[in-house]
Amino acid sequence: MNLIIANTGGYPRVGDTPELQLLRRTIAAIDRGEKTFADLADAENTMTRRAIEEQARAGVELLTDGQVRWYDPVSHLARKLAGVKINGLLRFFDSNTYFRQPVLLARPERKGPLVVEEFQFACNALGQIPTGREGSVRVAVKPVLTGPYTLAKLSLAEDATMKRLETRANAYATALAAEVKALADSGADFIQIDEPASIKHPNDWGVFTQALEPLLQARDEVRKIGRKLQLALYAYFYNPAPLYEKLVQMPLDVLGLDFTYDAKLADTIAAAGSPRPLALGLVDGRNTRLESAAEVARVVERLLPKIKGERAYLGPSCGLEYLPRDRAVAKLELLGKIRAAVGG
Repeated sequence: MNLIIANTGGYPRVGDTPELQLLRRTIAAIDRGEKTFADLADAENTMTRRAIEEQARAGVELLTDGQVRWYDPVSHLARKLAGVKINGLLRFFDSNTYFRQPVLLARPERKGPLVVEEFQFACNALGQIPTGREGSVRVAVKPVLTGPYTLAKLSLAEDATMKRLETRANAYATALAAEVKALADSGADFIQIDEPASIKHPNDWGVFTQALEPLLQARDEVRKIGRKLQLALYAYFYNPAPLYEKLVQMPLDVLGLDFTYDAKLADTIAAAGSPRPLALGLVDGRNTRLESAAEVARVVERLLPKIKGERAYLGPSCGLEYLPRDRAVAKLELLGKIRAAVGG
């Protein structure tokens, strides 16, 4: 079984040292009229490179761009779609962060890239960073997309035709399916789809699964022309155990789960097994406390024999943007220690 160290999503945008305050200082300078949005783009580029470098140095093998350019996981994508305006702030699930709520004025339509250019930049940045890895170890970037159901659930609609949740979810799904194809054309072979709302609102299961179908169809179309592409579904912020048997049967390539809400989730998986690779969110992405590598390794050892597909992913329970930067680094470094302790 190949156990791959993977980041889950975001990464802290600032840190304690002056150079790690670049983005915050640039935004403040724009507010004072002293900097331009071109300066902001330069700062975002610099901090994205830094996030990628820190992940690679910490031993992450499947990393993200840190989502440094994202104001939040909802409006970052929705604001790029035609027919959408961005409204005020709401709390993002049970976190201490906020998102700007999309309001649909018409059917949302993809008018250009959503994260393709960000993915390409991250790949180029990674290629310029010495990773210190030798042999068969491959370090790669995965793009992340907030899923169609979560986008729809967190959106409002002024357009009468978009009032129904199903209609909003299907519209977002069409736009995201086009982005999946574009990402594959840009070289992505692993795309993470985040659907935290799916486990918070289990009564919407039919809407949620239907909205994923266009993305799965896009994946299959990419595969038909000879490209390798995996779609990974990540569900976090709530307890996935009640829906585990449904989630694990979905025709996705990887299922990512947050283990921090239910101490018995590992028991559930050990008993039921998994027909597909799992991403094990065993390190808490929102708590500064460092877990015991030996204790987490014992959980991993229980689960690996139950997971089919010859690989699994070890990572944080969610993105690390909720932590101070030094703790985020420590959490990523801990993943390597856990893997080293597996079977030890």
